[in-house]
Amino acid sequence: MTLRIFGIAGWKNSGKTTLTERLVGELTRRGRKVSTVKHAHHAFDIDKEGTDSYRHRQAGAAEVAIVSGNRWALMHELRDETEPTLDAILARLAPCDIVLVEGYKHEAHPKIETRRLQAKDTRPLAPDDRSILAVATDHAVEGAAVPVFHIDDIVAIADFIELQTGLT
Repeated sequence: MTLRIFGIAGWKNSGKTTLTERLVGELTRRGRKVSTVKHAHHAFDIDKEGTDSYRHRQAGAAEVAIVSGNRWALMHELRDETEPTLDAILARLAPCDIVLVEGYKHEAHPKIETRRLQAKDTRPLAPDDRSILAVATDHAVEGAAVPVFHIDDIVAIADFIELQTGLT
């Protein structure tokens, strides 16, 4: 089975997370098993100071798994390692129908570009990136060489993604 990947890329505050969240909801409603990968450009922590797992990591554990009857999570501390590639992360995911990748705008997987007038940067990415197959925007876009969707037209965007990834 081929891993189906489709990305959501754009500048800061361009609507990537909201679009990803809404697409997960729509694709899940369609019966798809969806996984996501989110790239962060800043330090982040999903653990809270004072928890047992936080204390394990602070003590030097390379990986800490937290497991309950509802979910499990695996945290890997990079310490002196370089950031893993997208392919390395994708290889660790459980089988699913599609992986939506938020961020990783310089990777070559197929993706949709998000554009909002209130984004931190409004320079278009699509003209310089052949892996951008469409644009989702909150404003008019003239002369685009790829399909343009309103950023709130989740059904049409999900249809496009299913078609592009062979899910239909």
